[in-house]
Amino acid sequence: MDISVIVPTFNEGPNVAELVRRTTDALLGRDVEIIFVDDSRDDTPDIIRAVAATSAVPVRLIHRDEPVGGLGGAVVEGIKAAVSDYCVVMDGDLQHPPEVIAELLARAEVGDADVVVASRYIAGGTSDGLANAVRTTVSRASTLLTKAMFPKKLHNCSDPMTGFFLVDRRSLEVETLQPRGFKILLEILARKQMRVAEVPFSFAPRFAGESKASFSQGMRFLTQLTMLRFGRMSAFALVGGLGAVANLVIMWALQAVGVQYLIAAVIASVVTIVANFLALEYLVFADMRAESGLMRHRFIKSFTFNGVEAIVRIPVIWVLVSQAHIQSVVAAALTLIAAFIVRFVFHALVVYAPKKSRVGKVVHAIEPLEDEVTA
Repeated sequence: MDISVIVPTFNEGPNVAELVRRTTDALLGRDVEIIFVDDSRDDTPDIIRAVAATSAVPVRLIHRDEPVGGLGGAVVEGIKAAVSDYCVVMDGDLQHPPEVIAELLARAEVGDADVVVASRYIAGGTSDGLANAVRTTVSRASTLLTKAMFPKKLHNCSDPMTGFFLVDRRSLEVETLQPRGFKILLEILARKQMRVAEVPFSFAPRFAGESKASFSQGMRFLTQLTMLRFGRMSAFALVGGLGAVANLVIMWALQAVGVQYLIAAVIASVVTIVANFLALEYLVFADMRAESGLMRHRFIKSFTFNGVEAIVRIPVIWVLVSQAHIQSVVAAALTLIAAFIVRFVFHALVVYAPKKSRVGKVVHAIEPLEDEVTA
């Protein structure tokens, strides 16, 4: 068997026949099976059985009465049941074009990648199939946040939020996966350092049916992300929290001796920017320093960003104090909270990003034990 195509489904009956037809046409000459792992509450299982009876390739159905782990759990079950070690995962709504599967397989057969990602965000790829500008913005923002939380493991992956990818099952420790939602690629890449390659694809509109995206799905994603990356993010939050407290204490003390509140805010910001950088350098990102260039370059980038952020933040404090009549220390606290996520993303993706070697390849080291994800 050349490849097993795993399709998790939930009420996707109208898409099944077209998906099987296009997948079969796209993989002519290949030995392929299609596995539907179905959590549907409608007639989708019956439709899959009917299509399987006339299909030119083997079509298998795994129907789950108790959908443990959601979509991610369905994918894991499909990977365990697959005949081939090359497992392609794709959605059942045809927003992932089956024609790209052949490209994923050809790239995997080069032999230098454990995972081949179909990416919307490299040259030749698009996300035009997203419903609207809001969903596009949310997708982009989620990708940035995710990459910031795993800056080394996801450095070579432009689209860790995609649900369309090929994985070599031999590279997985399937029993360690703990799927909690629908971003199973993130689960796979965050658990272990993987060799990643990418091919572009155009995210298409749905063929039939309604989108499953919802607020609850978003909350499950945030829960999954938090559980996977509790370590570095919490350390960054701790440093940021202590820095925020120090900022407020310094600002209060300076005002107590007669310093005007805006000047006090500037002094407090400069002191805490330097102190926070040292804490990040030796505590939060200590394992990434060797790969991210010279300390003085990191300091310049960090100080410049935080300086610009402070320049923006301090006028906001003035607006909150003078226009909204909020007490100055409270106003400063609100702006510090708002700046937290932006600071984390910038430091993880820019300040401590691995540098490229002379041949243009990123130098990676396996993350030490203390930076492994928590169960």
